Parts: sequence; C-alpha cells; structure tokens
Amino acid sequence: MELLTIGTFAKASRLSPKALRLYDELGLLTPARVDPVTGYRLYAPEQLDQARLVAWLRRLGMPLARIQQVCTLEAGPAAEEIRAFWAQVEADTAARRDLATFLIDHLSWKDPAMSSIAKPLGIRYAALSDTGRVRESNQDTAYAGSRLLAVADGYGSGGAPASAAAVDALKSLETDSIPAGNLLNVLEDAIDQAKQAVHGISGAGPSSEEAGTTLTAMLWTGSQLALVHIGDSRVYLLRDGELFQITHDHTMVQSMVDEGRLSPEEAASHPQRSLLIRALGQGADSTPDMRLHDAQQGDRYLLCSDGLSTVVSIEEIRRVLSDISEPEQTVRELVALANGSGGPDNVSCVVADVMELQQ
Repeated sequence: MELLTIGTFAKASRLSPKALRLYDELGLLTPARVDPVTGYRLYAPEQLDQARLVAWLRRLGMPLARIQQVCTLEAGPAAEEIRAFWAQVEADTAARRDLATFLIDHLSWKDPAMSSIAKPLGIRYAALSDTGRVRESNQDTAYAGSRLLAVADGYGSGGAPASAAAVDALKSLETDSIPAGNLLNVLEDAIDQAKQAVHGISGAGPSSEEAGTTLTAMLWTGSQLALVHIGDSRVYLLRDGELFQITHDHTMVQSMVDEGRLSPEEAASHPQRSLLIRALGQGADSTPDMRLHDAQQGDRYLLCSDGLSTVVSIEEIRRVLSDISEPEQTVRELVALANGSGGPDNVSCVVADVMELQQ
C-alpha cells in the first residue's frame, strides 16, 4: 500500500496541511505513519473518506468535538447526529432571525401619534388561573394589566413561587416610562431580573434544583405588542376570524417535530411532550424569543399555559375567542373547557382585545 504525503492527502481531502496537523493532535484524523526521523506525516488512501467527511462537517460549522463523535458512528447513527445538529443550527438561526426582525421593525417603526389620522388604540383584558381537577396546588401565574400581559407555568417543588417571582419581576414595566429607542434593552433587563428572581427562589431550599418556570409575556406599547417567550406556554392571535399560534414551543418533542422525527399528531400524545428545552431555572437555557407585533383594531390575543392548549382543541379555542366578546367571560369559559376535559393540569389564560380608545 502506497502512502500519501501530507501535501497530496491535503489536496485530495480539501483540508489544509495545517488543519491535518491539528486534527492529528486532537486524535481526530491520525496519520497511517509518521516518519521517525523527519516527523513527516503519511496517510493511507482509505483515510480519504473520513477526511472528506471531516471537511464537509467543518463546512457545516460543526464543532471539532462533535465531529470526533460523528466519526466514531456507523452511517445511520452518524446521519441522525448530523440531522440533529443541523436542526439546532436552524433553530439558532431562527432565533437570530426573530431578533433581527425585532430590531428592524423597532427601528423602522414610526409612532402613529405623529400622524393626524392615526386612531389611538388601547387594550381591554382579563386573566384567570385555576388549579384544575387533578393537581393539589396551582403552580401557574397569570397577570393582565394596562401594559403587561403574562403567563408563567412553574414546575418542580418550588414551581408556584418561581412562576410568581418571574411575573412579579416584569410588573415594573406597567409603570415605567419606556423611551421608544430603549424597548429592547428594557425587555432584556426585565428577563434578566426574572431569571435572577427565579434563581433566588430555586436557591432557597433543599430542593432548589427542582424550581423553575416558563414565561410568556407581552408588553403593550400603544400600537404594538412586544413578545417575550421562554418555554411552552403559548400566544394565539385571533385576527379577522383566523386563529394563529405566534409562539414556538421550546420542548424536546417540538424539536423532534422540527427535525422531522415526529409528526404533529404523534407529538400531541407523546409521553414526553412537556419536557422543556428552555425555561427559567437552574441550569436551563433561558434564551427568550422576542418579537414585535403591529396591533390592529379588533385583534384578540390569548396567552395560555399548556393546561389549556394540550387538552382543548384549537377549534374549540377559536370558537370561544370568536363567539364571546367580553375578556372576563372568555377566560372563564376557556378554563371551564379545560376542566371539563378532565383538568389534568393547572390552567391559566389571559385575553386582551385591541380596541379604539374613546376620545
């Protein structure tokens, strides 16, 4: 068997000699032979397939440690590992895209108060949280005010105080005057405060690691709603009779749907459908999704915990939101539907209507 010099092997594999020396040091791509006198690296032709795979994975942006793992796998498991990596890349890209959209919308938007024909808008709202029919205590927190709408779904032994602490940390947004150019920073600071508040709760007892919460909130700015979302509580928008889910669940099962490993129908009954991949809690990824939504007169927003969305069909939710005009009656009916379906979990709902202010 004739061995290839490092230069020939580099050209054939599309890896530089410098990269090959690094991969040798890391144990990722060890030469077939190293000349004991000159230290010159020589490679076997059959190593080209692995070298080309390494080159392609580097072009994907995969970290070297993960490439090393992929190279130890058979073809099928290796393909699954690459699929999972790319799904995470796409999720990260989507999060950055959302942030870019937020910034573009925020910087491009002009205050409608500057226009003489703009109609001043406001919101009317209601919030309700219920223990349900099965749980012994309520770990949800629901809040609605003139500017802030929020739902948090706590988990673990300290779930109830964790969800309450997360929402309480945002309540300063109700009274603070937020300069137009400072909205993103204010929201980011509020999330940091919520994170610290939850960590303070989770560090207060022997079961500290078991305390955490989701957090989904919207801040009314006068003509827009700024969304902050971590976890699997949801926001729906009813506009012109159509109902849209405008949040993306941060769950393991949803990531499997995104990767094509589960169908939405399979996900709905999956035993681990509530396993979170983002939350506020010790050791959890607390990166929020953030968006701006231009409000229109007649819009109706629903924020809810998964105690509603996992037991009440989307058709029933749309019917209630469409047929009942008053927010107070609407949240009562939604909670009643969840409890009428067995009420297996705590259930929380916030409903907000965008309406023209009377002058």
